[in-house]
Amino acid sequence: MNSHCNGKVSDSKSAVVAHRKHETSRKESEDESRLPLLEAAYTSILRHLGEDTDREGLLRTPLRAAKAIQFFTKGYHETIDDILNNAIFDEDHEEMVIVKDIDVFSLCEHHLVPFFGKVHIGYIPNKKVVGLSKLARIAEIFSRRLQVQERLTKQIAMAICEALQPKGVAVVIEAAHMCMVMRGVQKMNSRTVTSTMLGIYLEDPKTREEFLTLAMRT
Repeated sequence: MNSHCNGKVSDSKSAVVAHRKHETSRKESEDESRLPLLEAAYTSILRHLGEDTDREGLLRTPLRAAKAIQFFTKGYHETIDDILNNAIFDEDHEEMVIVKDIDVFSLCEHHLVPFFGKVHIGYIPNKKVVGLSKLARIAEIFSRRLQVQERLTKQIAMAICEALQPKGVAVVIEAAHMCMVMRGVQKMNSRTVTSTMLGIYLEDPKTREEFLTLAMRT
């Protein structure tokens, strides 16, 4: 059975570089043009909460909040090609690679409150490896969007599969959700764990067990 991940063929390097420069400029311009609308929206929210938006402490709060939400969701404007930046290398290595305890912060799409925790990523190369920091950057792209943890876990795994075509990818996320801490059931110590296993990690229990043992070891 072919246990490799399925993925797409990348564009040529020169085309990717040119496209990245164009997209970066366009996205920065779009962000700047949207700031006044976001600022006005936050001003309206504060007023409807009964606040005086003309008092000193709140004079610049709508603008700060607008810039903050753009940063929290900047992953919408980034792609895998943007961050890989030719950091995939031919390498005769076929043993497991694990990067664990990657800090991740995101916003729950249901209540727009944070959830945060750790991501553990493993993959088994198929003659290609990626710069280790790029795995953290891939997690960052998808976490900087409105998310649910289940989808975030799968998106990270699928992106690595498409970029590297490895024999398998495993992703585990452990996170605390403020929607369960600050509101609702208000359970301070609850953690949510999600996983996605692709390729050999899904098909071979021993490979999956090895990853989980190494990744979850404290």
